[in-house]
Amino acid sequence: MRIRRIPLLPILLLMPIVLFGLFAPLFYTHDPVAMNPSASLKPPLFFGGEPSYFLGTDHLGRDVFSKIVAGARASLIAATAGVFLAGIVGIFLGMVAGYFGGWTDEIIMRIVDTQMSIPVILLTILISAALGGGLVTITICIGLVFWTQYARVIRGETLSIREREFVALARIAGCGPGRMLIKHILPNLVSTSTVIASLQLGRAIIIEASITFLGLGIQPPQTAWGLMMSEGRMYLSTAWWLPTFAGLAIVITVLGANLMGDWVRDRLDPKLRQL
Repeated sequence: MRIRRIPLLPILLLMPIVLFGLFAPLFYTHDPVAMNPSASLKPPLFFGGEPSYFLGTDHLGRDVFSKIVAGARASLIAATAGVFLAGIVGIFLGMVAGYFGGWTDEIIMRIVDTQMSIPVILLTILISAALGGGLVTITICIGLVFWTQYARVIRGETLSIREREFVALARIAGCGPGRMLIKHILPNLVSTSTVIASLQLGRAIIIEASITFLGLGIQPPQTAWGLMMSEGRMYLSTAWWLPTFAGLAIVITVLGANLMGDWVRDRLDPKLRQL
């Protein structure tokens, strides 16, 4: 089976979300936090609503489309920054554990095993409850939850790389541990780290939305998809569009991120590149 050169479906799914996240104010049809009680709970345009509120309004008269655009920025920032933070911590600790071995490896891997034995959502709730809500808290939570996957995989890669000839030659040439890790081992871990990051983005968005839905993440007056679903669930029988469109935004984004992650994995895997 030949791997497609261009991932058309993931690009089509993610492009609007990325544009919303980068240039959100350009897409607002209304101020996403401005309340207009006289326009509350207006249905979408194709269900008898007004053209100016084509996805309807919420219980406070805020434009649903503008809130989805604003929520895209919050989700992308939290997911991207959290995965990046997890990568920094996990790659560093994984390289240290794999290169030095011994008691250093034992300590780091036992911490990894202990954390991975705790359900992700439970651990995230505990961290969020301890640090308080907000975008920074969600970012830290994602970083603290996801670093273990990097550490475990990178450790295994480092154990293999440290036995190769170029590492032995560099050691004979007097290369110290710090330079060895940064100059000789880290460049060989870029593809593996990229694959892990691409596959974690979708999960990070779900974590952000879940914690926000439970009230421990992004707080009003900020806008987030999980917050829209949390507020809209009380109006599900009379204003179904409030949680529905936010949920669709999450599904589309996660699906696009997962498909893109699969494509990146296939392209960077030397075995699959030859297919």
